[in-house]
Parts: sequence; structure tokens; C-alpha cells
Amino acid sequence: MPNAASVNPPPSHTVLTMKKFVWMLAVIGFSSIASSNGFAEIKLPNVFTDHMVLQQGQANKIWGKGKAGEKVAISIGDHKVETVTDETGNWATKIPELKVGGPYVLKVVGENTIEIQDVLVGEVWICSGQSNMQWWIRSSADADLERLAANYPNIRMINFPQIGTQDPIWSHDDRSWKVATPENINDFSAVGYFFARQIHQSTNVPIGMINNAWGGSACEAWIDRSVVASEFPKLNERWVALENSLAEVQKKDKASLTEDEKRALGNLTGNSRPANIYNGVLASHIGYGIRGAIWYQGESNAGRAYQYRTLFPAMIKNWRDVWGQGDFPFYWVQLADFKEEEKEPGQSDWAELREAQTMAMDAVPNSGQAVIIDIGEGKDIHPMNKVDVGRRLARWALAREYGFQIEYQSPRYKSMSTEGNKAILSFEHLKGGWRPFDVNVPLGFTVAGEDKKFFKATAKINKDGTVEVSSPDVPVPVAVRYAWADNPVCNMYSTAGLPLTPFRTDSWPGLTEGRD
Repeated sequence: MPNAASVNPPPSHTVLTMKKFVWMLAVIGFSSIASSNGFAEIKLPNVFTDHMVLQQGQANKIWGKGKAGEKVAISIGDHKVETVTDETGNWATKIPELKVGGPYVLKVVGENTIEIQDVLVGEVWICSGQSNMQWWIRSSADADLERLAANYPNIRMINFPQIGTQDPIWSHDDRSWKVATPENINDFSAVGYFFARQIHQSTNVPIGMINNAWGGSACEAWIDRSVVASEFPKLNERWVALENSLAEVQKKDKASLTEDEKRALGNLTGNSRPANIYNGVLASHIGYGIRGAIWYQGESNAGRAYQYRTLFPAMIKNWRDVWGQGDFPFYWVQLADFKEEEKEPGQSDWAELREAQTMAMDAVPNSGQAVIIDIGEGKDIHPMNKVDVGRRLARWALAREYGFQIEYQSPRYKSMSTEGNKAILSFEHLKGGWRPFDVNVPLGFTVAGEDKKFFKATAKINKDGTVEVSSPDVPVPVAVRYAWADNPVCNMYSTAGLPLTPFRTDSWPGLTEGRD
């Protein structure tokens, strides 16, 4: 009589030969032994993926994790380096300088093998800040035309996620490098892309952009907590008090939380808490080989503009210290014009933030500012014209890093003298003279006497490039301001098409002085 198996044979995929069964037992046994011995596959953080770009002209750091004491061999092109993981399983080494171009294959071999394809060598830049740097191609001007023309296989970008935490995140495994194609660029940073495109077209080398911008973020969220605590104790103390007060709230049932408590708890994982972005985003790629950084942020700190005078330079110094590449170039965008146009001169926290940004050029070596006081939209904090923003940043890089003989810095106020009822202003970075926009009369100047009351002024350009400013309401001028408003009416450009940097000649107390 046939047995049951011969009458109702199991599906073929469930039939195990003795040889296969023994093999499975062996694998299970090996896995258990390997687990008990601390076996771990070699792993790289997500900044190392297919289509990545390495910085030319230098040895580039590469790092990862594995089993403690594991030998790791890294090869790319004609180079091969070896290292050994430390007692915690971490390892780091440097790849020797490679020739510009590619594609290369980066191979990492330990007890497993990782191969990263289509690696290029060229120029790598960080594009960072808040929403105007994060702002996508798809939401910018002429997005449809930009997509049609986005055939740049040698431009790549990696977008990092927005995670706020006090504990450093080592890798964001769901993010990888993307090639600039019509299908991919929708979610590229528009400013970052237009900057990269101009650099690529001018230098003919591959460009990689590391985009870690986070909309609405505060500057202090990008700084290591120890730096905030030591250099900005009042700011840190306020956050410590909030953190302590919410420690008990975190233990409560979520359903019982008030809206204020929910908002406060959200801040603890958000983009304003000191060091949250530094740990949650930046830490995963600190040390990756770069040429420099471009930055567009400040809107969220406008209410504390005086503090930004030291906070922003501290952030740049912190990045440079931890990156280990010296004083790499750091170029930023000054805030655009925004909100209603005011009929009369007055105070402005946005003007004070712009002033703090301009002051950073004098405080921070190897830095520069792209002025865009003419590119904003009063009705929209996210102006759609990102092409000109990227180009003005690119001017700095092309002139300072790549040796092109072009104008790159906006004119700046230099000094003031008086003759009767006239204030006479001189400027620097004014090669070629002035070209006021739209009308020949300079617009945007105000003047005040000792009473500190400002009036709209009449301005005249002299042959030597100086500007005379006067008002019948101010017989003895003491101070002059230009474009000193949230959304000023101003029209002064150099002949190179770069707008005059907003300024004031006085140092009278402003709206945000003393706010920590």
C-alpha cells in the first residue's frame, strides 16, 4: 500500500534533500557562532553610494563600521589602502588624490565586499541653510524648462533627510547620490543646482552637491551643543530649562497632552533646538571631502539679529574645526527683500540681520556674501528666482577658487564725510562705477541728524563714484542708511550688475539689541 507522501506529494519547493538540509543547519550554526563572535558586515554611511563625487586635488576620507579588529581594504583606480577597525568596530582612512574625471569603482573589502559604481572626481560643495536653500527646482521659476534641459551627467546631488536629535546619526540609509537628469532634478535644491551648473559649465569638471538644508531651521541648531553652551550660555540655559520642564511631560500619556505641550515637545526634535541638526543631519557626513560650502539662512534668526553677529561666525568655525580641512571657502546669501514696503524710514529686524551677515565677511576668513536685495518678493518669503541667486554665489567661487577674472563682490560702504548739509559717501568693490536700475536717480538712501530721526534723501552720483546724500529736513547730517528696511525701494548697482550692499553708517541701538 502506497504511503501518504506518494499519494499527496508536497510541492516541489518544500522538498529538502538531505544534502540541502545539512547545508541549512550549517548556515544556522555558523550564523549563531558568528553572532556570538561579534561578526558584522562592513558598512559605509550613505554619503558613499553609486554616482558619488570625490573632491579633486586632495586625499579623501572614507570611513565605516565592521567587526572589531577586522582588516579592511579599499581600492579605487590605481590606489589601494588598508586599515583595521578599532575595538568598537569603527574604521577610517584616506584615499590618495585621484585624477579628475571617472567613472571609477570604489571597492571596500572586509569579510564582505562593497562596490560603489560610477564614482566621479571633481568639485564637491555643501549647500545648506533653511527653506530658500532647500527650495526645489519643481517650485522655482521655469521649472518645466529647467527639466527639459537637465542633461548633465557630471552634476550630482545627494539630499539628506530632516531629523532633529541630540544624538549623532551615523548614516541615513534611504538617501543616495542622484545624477542631474530630467527625472531627478525636481527635488534638487534650486540654488545648489544653479550654482553647480554654472561652476560645471565654466570649469568642465564634475560637480557634486551635498544638500542638507532644512526649512525654518535656526542657526544654533547647526552648531555642536558644547559650543553653544560655552559661547552662548544664555541661549543654552533657556533650552536647558525647557528640556528640564518637559522631562515630566514626556512621561505623560500622549492623549492627555495640551496643544502647548505638544508644540513644546515637537521643538525638542525640531529644527531650532541647539545641535539638533548638527547631530541629526550634519554628523553623518562631517569629514567628507569638499571644496567648500554655500549657505542661505537667517530668516529664522532675524528676531535675534545682533546675536547672529557672533552666532553665525561661531557656526562656521565649528564646521571648519570638525571637518578637518582648514578654513574652507564659505559663501552665503544675504536675506532678500520681503514683506510690505514701508512709506517712511524706520527700524527693521531683517535689515539688522542683513547687517550681521555683512559683518561676518570681516570676522570670518575666506568667506563671502551674495547680495540679493533685488531678487525677493514682498508677498513670498520664497522668491522663485533661484537662478540669479545661484549665479551670484558662483561668482564668488569662480573668482576665488577657480581663478576666473570676473567681478564677484557687491559694492560696500567704505566711509562718510560731510560738507554743509551733504553727506558724501565712498565705496569699495566698485570697479567700473554705478548703473542705477530703471531710473538715473539713486533710490533707497535716508539721512538723519543728531536727533536720530531719518528722512528720505535725495542722492547724486559724482564722477569719482562717491554719492552725495541730503535732505531739507536734515541741515546737519550725522548718519546715512541705504536699503534699511524689510523690503526697501533701492536701485544701486555696479556696472557688473551687482547690487550695492545694504548698510548704515551709524551704530545706534536697533530693534534686536540685547535679545539672546
